[in-house]
Amino acid sequence: MGKLFSTLLSIVALMMVSLSSASAETYKINLSDADPNGPYMASMIKLAFEHLGRKVEFQPVAEDMTQTRLVEDTLNGQLDIMWAGTSKELEESVEPVRIPMFKGLLGHRFLIIRKGDQAKFDKVKDINDLRQIPLGQGTAWIDTKVLEANGLKVVKTTKYQNLFHMLDGGRFDAFPRAVFEPFSEVEKRPALNLTVEKRLMLVYKMDFYLFVSKKNKALARDLELGLNRAIADGSFEKVFLTAPSVQEAIAKGDLKNRLVIPLDNPFNSKETPIDRADLWIDPKSL
Repeated sequence: MGKLFSTLLSIVALMMVSLSSASAETYKINLSDADPNGPYMASMIKLAFEHLGRKVEFQPVAEDMTQTRLVEDTLNGQLDIMWAGTSKELEESVEPVRIPMFKGLLGHRFLIIRKGDQAKFDKVKDINDLRQIPLGQGTAWIDTKVLEANGLKVVKTTKYQNLFHMLDGGRFDAFPRAVFEPFSEVEKRPALNLTVEKRLMLVYKMDFYLFVSKKNKALARDLELGLNRAIADGSFEKVFLTAPSVQEAIAKGDLKNRLVIPLDNPFNSKETPIDRADLWIDPKSL
């Protein structure tokens, strides 16, 4: 009898584990090594669902994709959730979750430059000086359009990875990156003659959003609700401030003392929540 009871308990335990596993929702997202922001974005997606009382698992797609391909795969169901720098055009194609995931830091840019070129950038005093320096960006990135709209010279390529080699090879002189990106990107490429420029910060109003298919607006609403709850209880801020890339920007970026070069961003949607102060951060306060 005792053996039978023990066997029944084991079966029940296995059923409970199975039910627990089955209750987790699975979402397809891109977690390519080429995207250093993937782990952070995944943690924020999980945080949103935790605030809805739901478990989530990921079916990762580990492929280096252009933004055009990310949008296509989101529209055709190969991905459930994507993230990108937002724009009016992008928001017309895929459904946005209008929460800036890096609190606006995506629009605060340091420059990756070649070692030995710092003196050239020490002479830059304003945007007119910067317009004399060719910059590198991805062809489909909204950042590229922002830079060009401000009269800056931009050299483009479709592949993110190519930009580091093009800079090293002299195809352009600086690669603008969000303040939480360049230090680790340079560190991962020790064979290239690259470093992070020390005194400038380009600033425009933009950030990463999560996006889903227009056919799945319920998912967008769920993500927005969960993220807003996380913002309200402070857990969003905690994840943001403890993210290794953000901590690195604070520790190495000298944010308070950099010369700010403001840029206009004519590509923001009218629905951009610029008036919600809790969604944006002043990097000089970090």
